[in-house]
Amino acid sequence: MKKHLIILLVALSLICVTGCKKNEPVVVPEPVEEVVEPEEEIVEVVEEVEEPEEIEEEEEEEEVREGFYRSEFTNEWTDEAIKDQRPIAVMIDNEKTALPHYGTSQADVVYEMMNSTLNDRITRFMCIFKDYNSISQIGSIRSVRTTNLQISPEYNAIVVHDGGPLYINAYFKNPYVDHLSGGFSRIKNGKPTEFTEYITEGQITKRCEEAGISLTYNEYFQGNHWLFSSDKHPTDLSLMDKSIPCTKIELPYKHNGSKLEYIEETGVYRYSEYGEEYKDALTDDYLEFKNLIIQECDFEQYDEHGYMNFFVHEGVDKTGYFITNGYAVPIVWAKDKFDMYPTYFCYEDLNLIQLNTGKTYVCIVPSDSWSQLVVK
Repeated sequence: MKKHLIILLVALSLICVTGCKKNEPVVVPEPVEEVVEPEEEIVEVVEEVEEPEEIEEEEEEEEVREGFYRSEFTNEWTDEAIKDQRPIAVMIDNEKTALPHYGTSQADVVYEMMNSTLNDRITRFMCIFKDYNSISQIGSIRSVRTTNLQISPEYNAIVVHDGGPLYINAYFKNPYVDHLSGGFSRIKNGKPTEFTEYITEGQITKRCEEAGISLTYNEYFQGNHWLFSSDKHPTDLSLMDKSIPCTKIELPYKHNGSKLEYIEETGVYRYSEYGEEYKDALTDDYLEFKNLIIQECDFEQYDEHGYMNFFVHEGVDKTGYFITNGYAVPIVWAKDKFDMYPTYFCYEDLNLIQLNTGKTYVCIVPSDSWSQLVVK
């Protein structure tokens, strides 16, 4: 994967060449009469100088906990029994009628992006879960879009959804895309049928075994998606050039009015939509994140029904923000043409960002509304 990062570095670097001045006059010194003085006896005095002792920097010892490993998604201590288990990427309806959601606060990474150009560009969540078997109910689940099928392979994730437009069919032909569509639990909640489908405990394992889908990482897994700072030396964006204090983010999605506010006491960002703080109905927890990535991206509209696709393979000249611990810095990003390679998010000096331990929220914002984004 390093090769793909080098492509980004080359594309963004500038080579400066400097030349020498020409036709400058040459000054020839006049001859000087040599004066020979009598030699003096030189006595060399050598003083013993005590060399300072070398101070060896202590290497930070990596903490080890028996039976646990550092999660590839959050860097939190996680049961080693699920270390090789593939995550699931669940499509969750974000229409107001679908609220409240179940299980979302336990997702490791949450993506929010435009799902349709209609209805003031309504958004949909794609939630990445590692330990999905510990969650009794997730959803409600809805249809998938082409963009999701280009991002989920970065995690070697099994996509869980219920159908989708015809444009998704070409992506299902890719050998690195595994998915489960429909057929999950219908739970009566007084809402129309499309808002009643949920994943319940044990269903993912059973469905994958029936479909012959590997539950553990397969040959398309490219390794850990994110870099993390250590707990002893967390990423401090306040020390970086161009950093700004950031306690509020307002996304340019008018339909649900997505917002995040910094909770200084706990050092996380809390999500709100439709004018209210978001709460998970299963756990009664807020939807909170340690790291935020806001990604500018162009898109194309497929038809009059609002179906569209983000150009997640472009980057290089596209910008974004990395936000954590009350500060934000501008970033750039790029993604290789192969879907299973991760999107590289870099500081402007082209070093990869390092997340702090905790959950991450990624929002893809259309380029034509990027100027409406509020980061303050």
